Amino acid sequence: MKKLYVFIVALLLIVPIYAKKSIEIDLSNQRIYAKENGKIVFRGNVSTGKKDHPTPRGKFRVIEKDRFHISNKYPEPDGGAEMPYMLRLTNSGIAIHQGYLPGYPASHGCIRVSKATAKKLWRWSRIGTSVKIYGSASDFRYAKKSKKKKRYAKKVDRKKRYSKKKVYKKKRRYAKKRKRPIRQHYVKRDDDGYEIIELYDSW
Repeated sequence: MKKLYVFIVALLLIVPIYAKKSIEIDLSNQRIYAKENGKIVFRGNVSTGKKDHPTPRGKFRVIEKDRFHISNKYPEPDGGAEMPYMLRLTNSGIAIHQGYLPGYPASHGCIRVSKATAKKLWRWSRIGTSVKIYGSASDFRYAKKSKKKKRYAKKVDRKKRYSKKKVYKKKRRYAKKRKRPIRQHYVKRDDDGYEIIELYDSW
């Protein structure tokens, strides 16, 4: 019985280590997915190559990992750009790394990810992890505003159109119902130019 228990515990510890890990990048939706045995473990947004420098599609493998990578090409001509948590996919320089995400394809071919996603990927992946890139960046569209936001915008516009006179009339009606006066104030200046604020009640 003890031997069986030890075997089960060992199996539970070994299986996650040797789980089949893979990374998928959808250019059409600008998303990255980390998978274990076909199930998504975590996901994140990306910014892939723009029209002039498109990100290549196909199947790749992580061939190098560098925590503090510095580009020897960009910015041109001497390089020097920081690319933390770099996972190299090709010898030509295509890699996954931490970078700026403007919300659309904007890189020189690399796959930029946020700092949080880059950290997770770098710790989770290993050399040899398969990477699949599919879709087309030209199909990517900006997210449309939700109906709720549009409705809220309309309400704001109505409030702007609402005149001060109408608001004052409402207050006056409310004051009459409550049988309380509205406290008003006006400002006047004395001979020396100082402001004097006088309060009075109006119905």
